[in-house]
Amino acid sequence: MTVFDSIRKAIVPIHKEGYPFIAIFLVATLILGWIADPLFWIGLFATLWCAYFFRDPERVVPQDDDIVISPADGLVSSVSEEIPPQEMGLGSEPMLRICVFMNVFNCHVNRAPMAGTVRGIHYRPGKFLNAELDKASEDNERNGVVLETAHGSIGVVQIAGLVARRIVCFVENGDVVDAGERFGLIRFGSRLDVYLPAGATPRVAVGQTATAGETVLAVFGDFELPVAGRRI
Repeated sequence: MTVFDSIRKAIVPIHKEGYPFIAIFLVATLILGWIADPLFWIGLFATLWCAYFFRDPERVVPQDDDIVISPADGLVSSVSEEIPPQEMGLGSEPMLRICVFMNVFNCHVNRAPMAGTVRGIHYRPGKFLNAELDKASEDNERNGVVLETAHGSIGVVQIAGLVARRIVCFVENGDVVDAGERFGLIRFGSRLDVYLPAGATPRVAVGQTATAGETVLAVFGDFELPVAGRRI
């Protein structure tokens, strides 16, 4: 492997959603530098952070219909039984809910937790409370995606946070997605909630760090974790 190949492999791709923001930060940096030299370095740091925020690395996704993988990078903030948002049509009975909180330094590209078909997309405007708070699930702006999977319907909810002001969803009704496939993105700092039907057993604990597309959040049945994966 050449030095060029090593450098190329070490550089993490940037998601196209980030290009306009990086350009804005860069222009602002040049303007600040024209005003005062110290401001240029502050702006440059902010521009580098913006590029880092919109990184979109490949992940090695475990391949099996009996596992649920994390849809987001971040901290597992809750594992509990909760009633899913009414608009998603998942019923009025509690389901296993696993929440992953993303801070402004986490990768914010969201990935499908299981393979399935999109059976509903439900956007609801709301507040912008700290996404770590439990009431953010009810009060904050959110976008819920219902996936029909081998184990029934599951819900994946993108929740805006204190700083986030834009939820982006790439999929549409009827789309077929693979586990680990990119389905959305949130800007800047937010949370993902996954609602799972009966039969799912959590494999993570509160406070654990999760990696989108790789960390197994839950399993169905007596399942032994896989070793085979697919790079996406």
